[in-house]
Amino acid sequence: METENNVVTINGQEYIEDNLNEGQRYLINQVRDLQLKANSLRFQLDQVVVAQDKFTEELIKTVEVEEEEVPQQLELNLN
Repeated sequence: METENNVVTINGQEYIEDNLNEGQRYLINQVRDLQLKANSLRFQLDQVVVAQDKFTEELIKTVEVEEEEVPQQLELNLN
């Protein structure tokens, strides 16, 4: 659905919004609102995915550091 100066395109057919009935205009407004919400959720999901990746990366780094420290501690205890 595309809109241009009160012209709504539905399945390739153009309709003047003012010529549609109240129920049809209501449905158009619902679709527009849902499109905005979907775009907002995609934006938020992108942020969550990037943050999750970063936290996972940081966790992996801390585990690798701990694994490197364990052999060094064993060497010190053997001497």
